[in-house]
Parts: sequence; structure tokens; C-alpha cells
Amino acid sequence: MFKVSVPLVWRLLVFLQFLPGILSWGKEGHYATSKIAEGLLTQEATAAVKMLLPDYADGNLASVCSWPDEIRHESRWRWTSPLHYIDTPDFKCNYDYYRDCHDTAGTKDRCVAGAIFTYSTQLSYYGFSNLEHVRQIYNNLTEALLFLSHFIGDIHQPLHVGFTGDGGGNSIIVHWYKRKANLHHVWDDVIIDSALQKFYNMNLAAMVETLQTNIVGNWSADSPLWEACESNQTVCPNLYASESIRLACMFAYRNATPGSTLGDEYFLTRLPVVEKRLAQGGVRLAATLNRIFKSTSHHPFQLRSDSR
Repeated sequence: MFKVSVPLVWRLLVFLQFLPGILSWGKEGHYATSKIAEGLLTQEATAAVKMLLPDYADGNLASVCSWPDEIRHESRWRWTSPLHYIDTPDFKCNYDYYRDCHDTAGTKDRCVAGAIFTYSTQLSYYGFSNLEHVRQIYNNLTEALLFLSHFIGDIHQPLHVGFTGDGGGNSIIVHWYKRKANLHHVWDDVIIDSALQKFYNMNLAAMVETLQTNIVGNWSADSPLWEACESNQTVCPNLYASESIRLACMFAYRNATPGSTLGDEYFLTRLPVVEKRLAQGGVRLAATLNRIFKSTSHHPFQLRSDSR
């Protein structure tokens, strides 16, 4: 019987995330997206996700969805760094996979969209009866699940599909109210952090609940459309990337020049964009996993008796 192997580094990282001072606000957005997705999974997908998650996750995808950020700067995993984003030509405000999906050395397919294609393909081998042979090709389906879940979140952050010249806003230094920050960090972390402080009493669960309510409420006319992919594709990251660069131009870069001060006007007009992208990422992650594990359900796969 196949049992997912759990590298020691994962155990250490999950332990560390519960220590004071270790949590970073970037984890909040990924947690929200994955938690939304968990609530939308089919029974088949839920069983597969729980099977593939390491035991210490206790069946909770959201608790480990930031793992790719935790390990990206370690020597063993440094190769994954370009998989978190896409650099587009400056001021073009559009995205093209063949033009833009490469790393700084020009290696093709090394971007967040390429990674989503890769890891969704790997996960499609879940459930094959000759699983040991599959593992020789795709070494760890647990890693594929965590990478895919994380990267679908990343590609919905507008500045993860940003201009090459400023590194997706990383070199644009602004003031967020009275403190310095780079623009990318504002969109990764600070807008969510500020919303939690101002509107949710630092209660992330309350924020997630609000997003879930909006999915079936204010966004109910649009949210079913978020799930769809052209030509019955399993996943469609090119669509998500195209949306992100347009939003980056319309909202992230606009009125955020180097040295500018971003206050209430910027925060209150950009927060709805951030919240909707978190919701879209969650809906689309769930839809992707539902399609993957529905397509593999005809392959018999025995769950461990201790699966939760």
C-alpha cells in the first residue's frame, strides 16, 4: 500500500509555524484561499487531499499551504523560486505564456503558470494502480498538492504577474501610512494585515467567513463562472495570469509611484480587489482539485485506515 513519505523538514516547518513570531502575514492570504477551497471540495477530492496531506496536517490543507514559501530560499529548494511569479514586459499590461513564462536565464515554462500546469499533471496520476511506477516519474504527490495549492494562490495576487523592471513592485518603495514598504509586500501582506486590524479584530476565520458569504451572496452571479476553463481544461492559469496583470495595471501600480504615501483612499479602493482575488483563488483551487480527482476516480486506490 502506498503511504506518503514525510520529509523531516516539513515536520520542523509545521512545528515552527505555531511558535510566536514565526508567522508572517503572507501566510494569511494563502490560508484564506486554501480554507475557501476546502469548503468547496467534492467528497472524492476531499478524500484524496486528506490522503495526500502529511499526517501532521490533520487533514487541513490550509495549515500547510504556505510550505512552498517556507522552503524556497533553502539551497535544496532554491530552484523553485521562479515558480512563484511571472515577469511581464514593462507597461504592456498584458500576458503571453510563450513570451513571459521563463526564468531569468530564459528557461521556458519556469513561471507560476508553468508550475500550475506541471503540478496539476502530476496530481492526475493519483490513484493509478501501478503507483510505484508512477512515483518513479513523479516522486512525491504530496509535494505536487502543496505546490499546486500554493501557486494557484500566488497567480491570483496581481503583482505576482507584474512588470520585469520593478520585479512585480518589489523595487517600488512607498509609505503605507507612516511606514515604509515595497509595493509587492503591500499586496502580498499589508492590505490583508490592515483589513484584519480594521475590520476583523485580527480574526482570520471571520475574514474567511465573510469571503465565503460573498461567494454565495454578492458574487453569486459570477462565482460559478470562475470555475470554468476553456476547452474543458483541468486548469487554466493563463486566464488567471491575464486577469492579474490587468488588475496590477488598473489598481496596484496606479497612484503608487516610488516615494508616494498610500493611505485610506488607496487601501479602501484596493481591499475589494484583494478580497475578490482571494475568493477567486479558493473557488478555482477547489474546482481544479475536483476535476483532477474526479478524472482519477476510476483508478482504484485504497485509503489508509488511519486517514482523516
